[in-house]
Order: sequence, then structure tokens, then C-alpha cells
Amino acid sequence: MADAFAPAPPLILTVGQKGARRLDKWLAEQMPEHSRERLKTWIEAGAVDVDDVTAHVRQPLSADQVVRVRPLPAVEDKTFSPEAIALDVVYEDAELMVLDKPAGIVVHPAAGNWSGTVLNGLLFRLPALAFVPRAGIVHRLDKDTSGLMVVAKTVTAQTDLVRQLQSRTVGREYLALVAGEPGPAGRIEAAIGRDPKERTRMAVLVETAPGAKAAITHYRLLGRGHLGKIGVALLACRLETGRTHQIRVHLAHRGWPIIGDGQYARSNVAALFPRQALHAARLSLIHPRSGEPLQWSAAPPADLARLFADAGVTSALDAF
Repeated sequence: MADAFAPAPPLILTVGQKGARRLDKWLAEQMPEHSRERLKTWIEAGAVDVDDVTAHVRQPLSADQVVRVRPLPAVEDKTFSPEAIALDVVYEDAELMVLDKPAGIVVHPAAGNWSGTVLNGLLFRLPALAFVPRAGIVHRLDKDTSGLMVVAKTVTAQTDLVRQLQSRTVGREYLALVAGEPGPAGRIEAAIGRDPKERTRMAVLVETAPGAKAAITHYRLLGRGHLGKIGVALLACRLETGRTHQIRVHLAHRGWPIIGDGQYARSNVAALFPRQALHAARLSLIHPRSGEPLQWSAAPPADLARLFADAGVTSALDAF
């Protein structure tokens, strides 16, 4: 296997006509996927040049100057070990790959899940991803949510895709089986942040609350059915923003908790399925190099397909 921590190719950026911006602030705008602290560390380590001269943090920039950045792996990144984890790759080219993540696997290492994650599998498959922040992961899916996610293979592609997320040009559509009787279609706009009473959960908050972030989810009804005595509905949900647990929180807030959701559904609804019945079924974006619009779809996995059949909503998928 190649050395996962060999020098990364530099990223070349050109200052616009405005100029006169401080280097650290300008880099933070150009590379929003990195924290300001990480960028500052790179500058202080001599990994950033301006017109081929080693830069300093507060250096002012002039129009048309060329900034060269050599990404350095963070200390914490080196603790992530490559692991031979099977990844279902539905698309791959020189810039990106699209995965169909199964339920039950964590995307990124964190407390309680330092191994066995998608990130560990990515580093095994492509060691050079050690030099792309978060091994190229652009957005995450919850552990027990299945479906499509995109991974950037270069810093340049990741920067572009993060900007697409910020400008809301990445399309993400999910299938969700919920309890209750939602209407035919709607838009849920409600800020989301950490639940002040239980920090492991997210909650709908007033917009002015500390940590509250704007969140918008669109939904449409595909079909209705039953699981025992509980009426259920199959929804197509489209994310306009991408907050943690957004669809789960928004639907529960409206009174339509996702079947199997142990965090946000009442116990009788959570007990109907061993995980939240949520699947990232469609993904669309603009290719970061070619500018071509691309779209992928992933059928529900076997466990969800059986649940949809039990609920009598399988035929409703034709409307998706």
C-alpha cells in the first residue's frame, strides 16, 4: 500500500481583483471545508506560499497574486487507520466517488466509533485521501440511515462540492416511512440545534436561540398504509439545507415520526423497525471539473423493501 501520509499535491489559487485581504481570512473564504485554525497551522508551518515566497498569517494580498497551498494532515487525522471495509461504489472518476452506504455503519470516526467507519474504508481504498479533509467526505448520513453519499477525491473537488452544498445546488432526496397522516405535500422551515435538555439529541429551536441554524425540508406524499393498527405514510423528502438529523427532527416536530427512530419517535413507533426507516435514494450535483449535471439513485435495501411491503406501500414507490 502507498504511504498514506506522503506529500500532497499543492492547491493553486489566484487572488481576485479586490486584493488587500488578509491571507488567513481570504483562505478561510476560499477553503470553507477547513477550519481557520487548520489553515493558520498550515501557514505557520510554511505550507502556504504567495508568489513563491513563504507566507505569514496576516499578510495582505494584492490583485492577481498566486497562492500555493500544500495541505498537511492534521495530527488527529493520523490516528485514523485504513481498514479493509467493503464500500458499495456506484460511481467513481478522478474527482469523486458516490457510495451507497448500508445502515449500521458510521461515516466518520468519533467517540464510541473510532474504527469500522466509512472513513476507515476510504483510506484503505485510496490512501491519498489522507490529505483531503475528512478523507474527502462532503456530507454525512446517520449511522442507521442507508443510501447515497458523495466523497471528493481531491481538495479542489471537495472545495467545489462544499460550495455547492452551501449554495443548495446539491440535490438530496430521501424515502421515509412515517407514522401519522401528513398532507399531500409541504415545506417545513424550522431552525434546528442541540436540544438544551438532552445534548445527544437535536431539536427545533426558535431562530434566535444559541446554536440554532436555519433548516428547510420539502416533502411529498407517495402513499399510505398500515403497520398493525398504526397508520403510516411513505414520504419523499428533499433537503434544502443539511442539518444534523434534519429530516428526523422536522418530521417528528410535525407529528410524523419516522418508523423505527429510537431518538425521536414514541416507543410504539420506534419498536416497529430496528432502525429509522430513512433512505437517501437520490443524489444530484454539478461535476466539479466538467460542469456536467449528474444524478444517481439507489433502491431501498432489503430490510426497507420488506418493511414497505409489510406496510402496503411498495406500489407507492412508482410515484417517486
